[in-house]
Amino acid sequence: MYLLEVCRGLDPIVRLIKHGVFPLVQIGIPIVLIIYGTIDLGKAVIASDEKEVKAAQSRLIKRFIYAALVFFVTTLVTVLMNIVSDNSEDAGDGSWATCWKNI
Repeated sequence: MYLLEVCRGLDPIVRLIKHGVFPLVQIGIPIVLIIYGTIDLGKAVIASDEKEVKAAQSRLIKRFIYAALVFFVTTLVTVLMNIVSDNSEDAGDGSWATCWKNI
């Protein structure tokens, strides 16, 4: 059976979420957060203000934590979706679970 027949119109949406949005959020946002934190810290070091350097270090640490949380939240959502699609009662042909697993 063709994947298009199984997904019944869900193919583009599931593909966009699974292969577009999730990787972008999982990889892109943490990288941007770390880059912004590094730029802030660099500006503070160049300014040579001890108080500003400590504040920038604090922001950098917080951004590292936020980056890790974003990475693991998207991973957790992906794992939960896979578990739900494996245990779905309507896991017959044409269900969203079959579409999620096969794309």
